[in-house]
Amino acid sequence: MTDRTTADLRRQIERTRHRLGVTVEELAARADVRGRTRARAADLMDRTGAMTVQLRSTASQASYHLHERAGRAGHAVQERAGHAGHVVQEHALHARHDLRDNAARAGRTAERSAPAPVRVPVRFALRHPRPVVIVGAAAVALVAAGVIGRRRAKE
Repeated sequence: MTDRTTADLRRQIERTRHRLGVTVEELAARADVRGRTRARAADLMDRTGAMTVQLRSTASQASYHLHERAGRAGHAVQERAGHAGHVVQEHALHARHDLRDNAARAGRTAERSAPAPVRVPVRFALRHPRPVVIVGAAAVALVAAGVIGRRRAKE
């Protein structure tokens, strides 16, 4: 029985030594602040790297979507501007035609209401407005020169 007891004691000693070794290793790991700090720093660096990659990916996707939306908005503005340009051209064309019609009507009225000896020059003026404007400006200049001359002569 002593053999068994001795064998049991040896096994118990081995178990105790093993547990004591594990406990010492745990205590040494807890006491190794520098090692734990390095491990924690490495873990944080890994997390930071992963977050950086994720943030870059998200920013890239957001940039792509914004670029697409800006392109679509630009095309929409371009279409609207083109449509507005056509509308303005159409209104200008109608206004031009209305102006011509009104001018023709006014010319016919002026021609009808003018005395008979003046109707021929009025017709000419209506058909060829530029030379008439030039001659009219010259006539106004002559009249103004005459008025100024008379005033000076009176003084």
